[in-house]
Amino acid sequence: MMSESPKTAHTAAGRSLVSWVLDAVEPLKPDSTVVVVGPGADSVRAAAPGDVAVAVQEERLGTGHAAQVGLGAVERLDPEDTVVVLYGDMPLLTASLVADLAELGAGASARIVTARLDSPTGYGRVLRDCDGEVTGVVEERDCSDEQRAINEVNAGAYAFRAGPLIDSLDRVSSANAQGERYLTDVVGIMAADGDRLEAVEAAAREVMGVNTQDQLAEARRELQRRVNVGLMESGVWMLDPERVYIDDSVVVEPGARIYPGAHLEGETHVAAGAQVGPDAFVVDSTVGAGSVVWYAVVRSAVIGEGCEVGPYASLRPGTVMEKGSKLGSFVETKNTVMGEGAKAGHLAYLGDAVVGPGANVGAGTITCNYDGRRKHPTEIGAGAFIGSDTMLVAPVKVGDNAVTGAGSVITRDVEDGALAVERSEQKQVPGYDQRRAARDAAEASQD
Repeated sequence: MMSESPKTAHTAAGRSLVSWVLDAVEPLKPDSTVVVVGPGADSVRAAAPGDVAVAVQEERLGTGHAAQVGLGAVERLDPEDTVVVLYGDMPLLTASLVADLAELGAGASARIVTARLDSPTGYGRVLRDCDGEVTGVVEERDCSDEQRAINEVNAGAYAFRAGPLIDSLDRVSSANAQGERYLTDVVGIMAADGDRLEAVEAAAREVMGVNTQDQLAEARRELQRRVNVGLMESGVWMLDPERVYIDDSVVVEPGARIYPGAHLEGETHVAAGAQVGPDAFVVDSTVGAGSVVWYAVVRSAVIGEGCEVGPYASLRPGTVMEKGSKLGSFVETKNTVMGEGAKAGHLAYLGDAVVGPGANVGAGTITCNYDGRRKHPTEIGAGAFIGSDTMLVAPVKVGDNAVTGAGSVITRDVEDGALAVERSEQKQVPGYDQRRAARDAAEASQD
């Protein structure tokens, strides 16, 4: 992956790769689930839910050894129990495939998932006898030329009867090209013992592993397609679902409208009747019913019903918009409450502020909330009108229905219903243009 992050900790559609695998396992309701990690894989450990055990493979001696490490973390294991073994880099596994895999037939010791690939390079090949029964799996680096021509590959997903699995793992050798103990050798050992082996053939895409950034992007596209299809089947409208990016953790209610370029991430909730996009980034935020968010960035904010955000607005953490309020073009907010029906139409910064219901904030207004050491609050009363290019030097309060004159620097509280104008008297210098031209000509003559 050319990355400092462990492969299975990379994310796709809002989840780590290993989290997608665990999600496919969860419907089985297994007695125990163990994730085997290498030393220091804290990000993988963090992705495991609290009811999932984590076992550390201190020495990376192969997949067979990893399976033994995982089995060692299971408290109670009956020889007749079914043990499902999956790779953590197969995020496209579905719950239905895993459930099918776990249904070991009576008398069978193992079931493996296979797939047929046009280009099987990199995968272990499945060996069958003349009756079509599985007799083993050979890793590609150990294949003969004849075996390399086989296009049925081992997908890396298994179900074993616990007793034969434990016995076979003890007999796995490391005499191979990598000097590792392969889990795939268990299949051959069981076949040699006369155990019955079963195979489940899956679509190639479903069992795709992720080993490169390119493959991660491919998996992400498929997972995003599944998320979007599920949302559209529930009643969410999308103009072009191939250009919509929604995390699996996001809730979008039926009746919402999502336009191209929408990125919805984290714990975001979009209510019915809301419109998100075109080109909106919304993370860990709420978008209320009937609200519109377009060409905007919204982070950890709450947008109420019937609000409008954008175009080109930036809502930073702590922003709360009450019903019918508006934050328009090139408005930035942080830790600010916009009361019901309040508006800041364009070109404003509101930080650590409370804007009362029905108040109007003019273009170019700034709450000067930071004095270089501490943040200070600004309060704008209900129905107040803040004139264009007003500097509100916090802490300051503008009363209900008060007005500030355009271009004012407000440093003191304004009482209810008052007009506050704080700017120097305008001065006029007659003939300035002619005097400036004469000065410029004089300077030019000296050059």
